[in-house]
Amino acid sequence: MAQSKDDQKQAYPLPAYNFRVRIDETVMSFAEVSGIGAEFDKVTYRHGLSFMEGEAITTFNYDSFVTVTLKRGVVVGASPLFLYEWLKQGDLRTLAVSLCNEIGDPVISWNIAKAVPVKLQAPAFDAKTNEASIESVDLAVRGITLVKN
Repeated sequence: MAQSKDDQKQAYPLPAYNFRVRIDETVMSFAEVSGIGAEFDKVTYRHGLSFMEGEAITTFNYDSFVTVTLKRGVVVGASPLFLYEWLKQGDLRTLAVSLCNEIGDPVISWNIAKAVPVKLQAPAFDAKTNEASIESVDLAVRGITLVKN
């Protein structure tokens, strides 16, 4: 039996290519965003009866900085100096990456409370190819929350 369009929207994963990035109030286009994730520190506790009872594992939610990489094509009309100026200023900003549905409405968002650029890499220059020029910026981020829109 075929599923209805509404059932398919609820059951099928969203495509990863339809996303939007907002830095503070500036919406920017990127070709790739990678590295967003949460991780817990763990401690394994062993005591005198661990050989009989087993070990205990405790996790701690320590909000440490992780590296997120953003890649975008260099376009003259799309404020090409924005990331460079942010790198020079070095101030903390908020970041939101939203995964959108087929009409462009955000469905789920990864909100980042604090982000600061730590590395800006120019595109690779090669006269033998006709690929787009892609620059990348590495951000140190913390305070990642997942929000359903």
